[in-house]
Amino acid sequence: MKTKMAAAALLLLPFTGQYALAEEAVDEEKSTLTISAELGFLFKTGNTKSGDIKAGINIKHEEGRWLNLLTFNALAKKLETEDEDTGKDEFESTDNKWDILGQTNYSLEEGGKNYLYGSAYYQQDKFSSFAYQTSASFGWGRHWWETETSSFFADIGPGVKYDVIRAMPATETDAAIIENGETAAIVQAQALYTKQINEFVEFKQYFVAKQAFESDKNSVYKSETSLTTKLIDSLQFKFAFRVDYDTQVEEGFEKMNTETSVTLVYSF
Repeated sequence: MKTKMAAAALLLLPFTGQYALAEEAVDEEKSTLTISAELGFLFKTGNTKSGDIKAGINIKHEEGRWLNLLTFNALAKKLETEDEDTGKDEFESTDNKWDILGQTNYSLEEGGKNYLYGSAYYQQDKFSSFAYQTSASFGWGRHWWETETSSFFADIGPGVKYDVIRAMPATETDAAIIENGETAAIVQAQALYTKQINEFVEFKQYFVAKQAFESDKNSVYKSETSLTTKLIDSLQFKFAFRVDYDTQVEEGFEKMNTETSVTLVYSF
């Protein structure tokens, strides 16, 4: 409980949003606060009945040398199955997860390339081997290049990660697992590449690694590739492919999970 409260407190600070990196150059003519929300639905009927919902919100705030972003993502999936006891059809959750990410960047020089950052992350995934995962990091970053059509931002720094192993009941072959937490010192490295293909289409590639110092501790790697097409000034169509990889998971769980999504993004 104390760990959850500490993580929540960190995330209430003015942190960075999507991808924990600056996504575009400071433009004094634009508002210092921008908000975008994305939403996607998929409902299937017929031989298979299911419903998927993906939602997210991104907040970006710029003031002077400060850049603050905050991102929230949620995914829920339900599949119709037949109850073995009653024979009746019912909807069963097959995916249920959410995460929140925040980061604050401070530019070391006015209009310069180097910055200091502090970030925090929290995730709950009902169908993973972890009840929840959280991490915090601080360090140095740099705008390696930035043109009118492309940019590459990256940062690196030390941090700490805390994973809570999910409790599991005993089975015929495996002993019960008691919920327990694991703390690990990490090095976090993340990067974002952005390419404006034309007036309407934008490509983004994000990657983050949370490498534990000890080989027997869980390390985390995440990647997201997205293609966004502008429909109108405030509405975009987004296709994204996400990969999550944990090096240490409990038996019966996959180390790598992928997610493909199509959403509409509305900018305020």
